[in-house]
Amino acid sequence: MNRIAVLTATLTLAAGLSAPAMAATSVTIGISGWTGFAPLTLAKQAGIFEKHGLDVTLKKVPQASRPLAIASGDLQCAATTVETWLVWNASGVTTKQIFQLDKSYGADGIVARNNIKTVADLKGKNVASSAPGTSPYFMLAWVLNKNGISTKDVTVVNLEPDAAAQAFLAGQNDAAVTYEPFISAVRDKSDQGHILATTLDYPMVLDTVGCTPEFLKTNPDAAKALADSYFDALDLIKSDPQKSYETMGADVKQSAKEFEDSAKYLKWADRAENKQFFTKEFQDFSKTAGELLLQMGLIKEAPDVTTLADTSAVSN
Repeated sequence: MNRIAVLTATLTLAAGLSAPAMAATSVTIGISGWTGFAPLTLAKQAGIFEKHGLDVTLKKVPQASRPLAIASGDLQCAATTVETWLVWNASGVTTKQIFQLDKSYGADGIVARNNIKTVADLKGKNVASSAPGTSPYFMLAWVLNKNGISTKDVTVVNLEPDAAAQAFLAGQNDAAVTYEPFISAVRDKSDQGHILATTLDYPMVLDTVGCTPEFLKTNPDAAKALADSYFDALDLIKSDPQKSYETMGADVKQSAKEFEDSAKYLKWADRAENKQFFTKEFQDFSKTAGELLLQMGLIKEAPDVTTLADTSAVSN
């Protein structure tokens, strides 16, 4: 090789070494310590988000505070329930859901003292629940409505799911609305109370990830990268369940076994289930939820369901 060829090769190599790597897309996602959101934690801890070109920060923000954090720009995306997105959009916090995370099969519920035998027995009682506009409050309203009473018939004590379960086990309040992993603490202490109703009886907790339209427009590849990261996390759970449960459990102070037991009460939605969900179930549930939210006075007008999701990340 002559000197000119060597010089050319050297310059080419140097240019390659000095060229900046493609910058990762930064995104902060608001979540809670809910078992259904745990694959997002796994995707972060296992480097899956990074592999898909994302620099993800998972920020634990109470559900009632998440819309404020989105509106302020502290969060670009969040994980929450389908009806909660309705409330946020109706209040002017515009967002679009991009993929489904999970469906609860007994992972959310109402715990009550042993002398409270039926939902109707909650009338006149104190019930710990997150504030209006959150998933636990909506579940309480949904279950009461199905049994001919409403949130006006109970005294709601505003506590987040973890605190609600802990207060209940400490002898406070007649009932509480909580979810996994906290509801399992009540399952294990029957002397304190029992599980009065869950999403096995009332299947109405469906979680999705959504982002602001501005973030999705500015970062057109981000929705697919987020969804693909989530699906890769589900694949990792299947291929290495023990390590995955250990990682996800550590985030909510559970052992791998405890986390695995909690996860039995929900189902994470894979790619095929996502496509099916957004085909019909999403629209039907959003319509029913919107009607109940109107009755509850939590929204003044139901948003157009067709504007609430961008399914391009899971439909292709």
